[in-house]
Amino acid sequence: MTGKVWTAQEEAELNALANANVNVNEIASKLKKTPKAVITKSQRLGLRLQTEGYVNTSIPIPKELLSVEEALKMLAGALKASVEPGLNRLEVQRLQTVANISKTYKELLADYVHYRDVERKLEEMEKENAQLQQALKEIKERTSSSTPQPVHS
Repeated sequence: MTGKVWTAQEEAELNALANANVNVNEIASKLKKTPKAVITKSQRLGLRLQTEGYVNTSIPIPKELLSVEEALKMLAGALKASVEPGLNRLEVQRLQTVANISKTYKELLADYVHYRDVERKLEEMEKENAQLQQALKEIKERTSSSTPQPVHS
């Protein structure tokens, strides 16, 4: 864990502020914590935060690519959430963004898989070519080292 440990008093204040529907940026300022720290602690405590207006600029890069199935599940989740009544404009825009990102991801993933397949086939062909070159070299060495025998009739 990085950063300072939360005290019980800070957790209680976070709980009170979150329940009062105070914006994440204001909570962070009052507690002298980063918005990300406030969000992380709130998630661990099961608190719901008012994040409207907060923009998280840190995007972690995953070590593994999502499968098409995982991307489709996200898209399905966004689709399901988009039909909920009472969505505000920001929520609708966020869901549209998720849908667009999922669609783009699916397309790029298909290209990536295709390119990986092409790379694999190229590597196989290079190995086969090296084997053929070696076989040809051996044949040439055998034919050049053997002296021609006179033909008797």
